[in-house]
Amino acid sequence: MSLFALPDDQVAIRDMARDFAAEKIAPSALHWDEHKIFPVDVMREAAALGMGGVYVSEDVGGSGLSRLDAALIFEALATGCPTVSAYLSIHNMSAWMIDRYGSEEQRRRWLPALCTMELLASYCLTEPGSGSDAAALRTTAKRDGDDYVLNGAKQFISGAGAGDLYMVMVRTGEDGPKGISTLVVLGNTPGLSHGPNERKMGWNAQPTRQVIFEDCRVPVANRLGEEGIGFRIAMAGLDGGRLNIGACSLGGAQAALDKTLAYMRERKAFGQRLDAFQALQFRLADMATELEAARVFLYAAAAGYDRGDPDATQRCAMAKRFATDIGFQVANDALQLHGGYGYLSEYGIEKIVRDLRVHQILEGTNEIMRVIIARGLVGR
Repeated sequence: MSLFALPDDQVAIRDMARDFAAEKIAPSALHWDEHKIFPVDVMREAAALGMGGVYVSEDVGGSGLSRLDAALIFEALATGCPTVSAYLSIHNMSAWMIDRYGSEEQRRRWLPALCTMELLASYCLTEPGSGSDAAALRTTAKRDGDDYVLNGAKQFISGAGAGDLYMVMVRTGEDGPKGISTLVVLGNTPGLSHGPNERKMGWNAQPTRQVIFEDCRVPVANRLGEEGIGFRIAMAGLDGGRLNIGACSLGGAQAALDKTLAYMRERKAFGQRLDAFQALQFRLADMATELEAARVFLYAAAAGYDRGDPDATQRCAMAKRFATDIGFQVANDALQLHGGYGYLSEYGIEKIVRDLRVHQILEGTNEIMRVIIARGLVGR
């Protein structure tokens, strides 16, 4: 990125994703939300445009783009539906883990089909008893010859039940982060099952279920890297995932702001249009300013990640905390400016509010983001 301006190729990438969102996602977003439809066919159309493996290497079918490019894409897709964009971001994060940490055989076995989204991927770290304290996970993988035998459960797994491939963090050794490894578990593996689709506040256009392992045998050949580096792999995935989910918040909030501007041009009260009231103009000005500040911050964090800056993890945490907080705030303010109509589903604002709320929780809660930031500041 040149100084404070996107080059033409990144503008083209952003516009391509924005056009796809307007044509293929936005017209059906309310229907998918209401009826809990997971639009796999539409996501495969996105994959055909290179959005199934955005930052996966080109030699296995990926687009080979940067994290800043990815942020532009997921922000643009989220203007159509934050839920669909967020699942695509999780799928991309999972594929990148194989590209970065997998063997050449693993890369060639799984990544071409992941990049086309013929295979759908899910990321499995959180458990019923360990969320923010991820290093306390209890799902075990006991070595038995050329297999691991898995027992345990993962919680709040996006795409579970529809997924073909699960990136599972398991305990292969001692307590704590050094005893964790990462396994690629196929969805049809005997002993793998799912809980019911969770009833959620938002994110209804993607399924969320428990993933349960009962004497589930997985080949040792499906392990990414060596035993004991799984927590490092999981955290590396989350650095980029936090940028992605922040970008999804930006896109959803921008859509809410755009809807609000259109509504206020048409709606009249006390003899004039709503956008003629200075108090409401100031509200809009603050929303636009805060959203733009969050956007610039997130783009800078993504560029720093691409450069390999030493403080990239801290910056990713800052950007995730700020963008998801601001995104929800802007969407909630948009609902308020719609009055009672904002509370009705057909206007689309309340859906955005519901969808963006969880972004402050997943990929590490915003409280954990503050922990990461503070550790970087005080050196502990």
